[in-house]
Amino acid sequence: MNHSNPKALDFLRTRRSHPPSTLRAPGPDAAALEDLLTIAARTPDHGKLEPWRFIVLRDDSLDRLAPLVEAASAAAGNPAEKAAKHGSSFRVPVVVAVVFAPVESANIPEWEQFLSAGAVCLGLVNASLAAGFGASWLSGVASEPSFAQQHLGIAPNERIAGFIHIGSRGEATPPERPRPDIAAKTSYPA
Repeated sequence: MNHSNPKALDFLRTRRSHPPSTLRAPGPDAAALEDLLTIAARTPDHGKLEPWRFIVLRDDSLDRLAPLVEAASAAAGNPAEKAAKHGSSFRVPVVVAVVFAPVESANIPEWEQFLSAGAVCLGLVNASLAAGFGASWLSGVASEPSFAQQHLGIAPNERIAGFIHIGSRGEATPPERPRPDIAAKTSYPA
């Protein structure tokens, strides 16, 4: 029995992130976003701990956060132009904060749980791209614990694994970027 899925392989082979500056309205509506989150949650999760959760930001939440992110970036010493770029990344239709929420476990180490949260981030980007949206996974000053605790209400033991920015794709396809030299990154021990 052949379980090959050439279309999925072609998608994964050619996928590319879309920077927030290229994203436009509309973003996914509530039903489409719930489907994307459901797909992203189908991720490796040793022990079925679900050590992550979502904070969905749109409209007023993003209008409130964008200038706060810009100010935090400037306060971190970034030049005004870079700080403005950081703030503008929150002026997109939808941003999903994937929150790493570790679960106490005698069997599953925290670092492994963090990998699960990272897999959710990539799953959400890929689901969004496969659904026809543009998307990217970013971090930055808004993912700093003090910022995220104050402005997103995460708990002291939680961290932002990533912000997934989602919207309609702009007219231009993002350029291809250099990819890793797989031969240089791979070994085959005897």
